[in-house]
Amino acid sequence: MATPLTDRPTEGYVFNTGWPLSSADIDQFEGLSVDGIARYLQEAGAQHLVDAGAFETHKFWIVRRTVIDVIRPITWPDEVHLSRWCSGISPRWCNMRVRVTSDNGGLIETEGFWINMNMETQSPGRLEDTFFDMLATTTDNHRLRWKAWLNTPLANESDQRFVLRHADTDRLDHVNNSVYLQALREVFPDHPDLLSNPYRLVIEYNKPITFGEDVRITTAPTAGGILIWLSVGGDSRAHASITALPH
Repeated sequence: MATPLTDRPTEGYVFNTGWPLSSADIDQFEGLSVDGIARYLQEAGAQHLVDAGAFETHKFWIVRRTVIDVIRPITWPDEVHLSRWCSGISPRWCNMRVRVTSDNGGLIETEGFWINMNMETQSPGRLEDTFFDMLATTTDNHRLRWKAWLNTPLANESDQRFVLRHADTDRLDHVNNSVYLQALREVFPDHPDLLSNPYRLVIEYNKPITFGEDVRITTAPTAGGILIWLSVGGDSRAHASITALPH
């Protein structure tokens, strides 16, 4: 799971964008927060679809896994630059890499497993051929398969609650994936040494969370970091890990 993410390709369709680091997306240490990173990944994805001429035909996506490697933190004030490309693809889903850099030397590498949704059938939908061919220019893996990285069963469910708000839901009536990252931040103060050095955060979204559910945060230590579950009534809705990266 600590395998480095694929490097930026020298050829093919790479989308680039950027903007000033928003003060609304920083944590108490004035660094770009993990939920801020998730929002930036969503925004870059939306802009990418528009740039590719695929927004109207591929409006709805579900993220199944997000990998975030915080190598050199990005701190406010700064200007962020995002490069987005495909690192693996199949007819209904893809791995999308996003490299986030900043004018002051920050570096965050990410990868997301995204599923294109057909809202009429409520199931994965095929990518249009033109869009598929555009994304496929940056990867030789055209038969991407899903395989979970996190399989440890939920530990005894914790009493620690994460209270949801109406504002946390998205257009699919699910809790927005950036809010899951806000929940993970509730355990960050307990692990300052791990998070003050380069680290990898992996989160896999198992089932949707909806407003009104009683969400619990459970943690367990590992040899190189921590495991985190977000659960409802003993049912794991999301599973995450945070591990140290080599310096």
